[in-house]
Amino acid sequence: ANMPTRPGGVHTFLQARILYGPGKAANAGGVAVSGLEMNQNNGCMKRSQDEVDCQLRAIMRSIHASCVRYGKQPDGFVNYVVGANIAGFIKVANAMLAQGLV
Repeated sequence: ANMPTRPGGVHTFLQARILYGPGKAANAGGVAVSGLEMNQNNGCMKRSQDEVDCQLRAIMRSIHASCVRYGKQPDGFVNYVVGANIAGFIKVANAMLAQGLV
């Protein structure tokens, strides 16, 4: 589901130190698979189900690692909301820099 928890609920989870996966990170798998499908449909490459699964696992591991990298608090708690927001910002900023937009 997209955004199944209201902001107040997210705040409650984080205050209680309950791990919460924000939609932008949790839904990334579906977006990634769509991208893999588009490449395959364009004839760029053909992938087996195992290859798609392997690529999806690698993508999701990378997303998780970024969330942990940017969301780890001094006490060791991982705030996935902060991590996903910072990781997403950095990804967009780097793309803008690469395109010469900034």
